[in-house]
Amino acid sequence: LGADDDVPFRFDNEKTAHTIQVAPFRIARAPVTQAEFAAFVEAGGYRDPAYWSAEGWAWRESSELAAPVYWRTSPGGWEVRHFDAWHPMQPNAPVSHVSRYEAEAFCRWAGRRLPTEAEWEMAASRVPSGNGLEPGKRHYPWGNAPGDSRHANTDGYRVGTVDVAGLAEGDSALGCRQMLGNVWEWTASPFAPYPGFQADLYAEYSAPWFEDGRSVLRGGSWATRRRHLNINTRNFFPPERNDLIAGF
Repeated sequence: LGADDDVPFRFDNEKTAHTIQVAPFRIARAPVTQAEFAAFVEAGGYRDPAYWSAEGWAWRESSELAAPVYWRTSPGGWEVRHFDAWHPMQPNAPVSHVSRYEAEAFCRWAGRRLPTEAEWEMAASRVPSGNGLEPGKRHYPWGNAPGDSRHANTDGYRVGTVDVAGLAEGDSALGCRQMLGNVWEWTASPFAPYPGFQADLYAEYSAPWFEDGRSVLRGGSWATRRRHLNINTRNFFPPERNDLIAGF
C-alpha cells in the first residue's frame, strides 16, 4: 500500500510503500450506476433508517433529501442536473454527487459494503500469476504507462461521466473497469497517515486532516488532471460532502 520512489507523482499522504495483509474479498467490476441507485431510492431507501448509520440518518433528515442532491422526478422519469441544465437520467452512467452516508446506505440495502482503500488499490494494481499475484504492482490499472483518453475519463475533455461499460482498454489485470477517472470512489477507510509519514514542503496539505473524521476516496474523476493521478492517489473529505464528483 502506498507509493514508492518509482511513482511519477505522489503527495505526502501517499508515502511510503509498505506491506499489509489483505483478506480475501469481492469487489464490483465497475462503479454503481444511476439505474442501480435509482432502484434503492424507489425502494424507499431514503425513508428507512435501517439502511443508514445514526450519523448518516441524522444528516439525511437535516438535509431533507429524498434522493441524491442533483436528482428530481419528472413525468418522464428521473432527471439529473449537470451544471445548470436538467437531463434525463443516464441509466448506465455512474451515480455521482453522493455522500459517503448515501453510499453506505445503498450498500446495506444491497447486501454489500464499501471497500477499504487497500482492497481498492489491490483490485486496481495487482497482476494475477498462477494461483497468486505477481510481485509488485502497476502504476495504473492498465500498466505502467500513463495512458490516454482510451484508458480513463479524465482531464475534463468529455465534460461529464461516461457509461460504466466504456473504456475497456483501461481495465485492471484483475478485471475491474474505470478504477481511474469518471468518478472518485468512496472507501470505508478513514484518512490517516501511512507509517513513517512526513509532511512535504506544504505542511498543511495532509497533516491537519488526519483526525477530523474524513474518509479516503480513490480513483479520480472526469475533471481530475491525469498528470498527478495514479493508483496510489488519495483524496479525503468528510462523509457528508455530496458536492463532489464522487460515487462508489
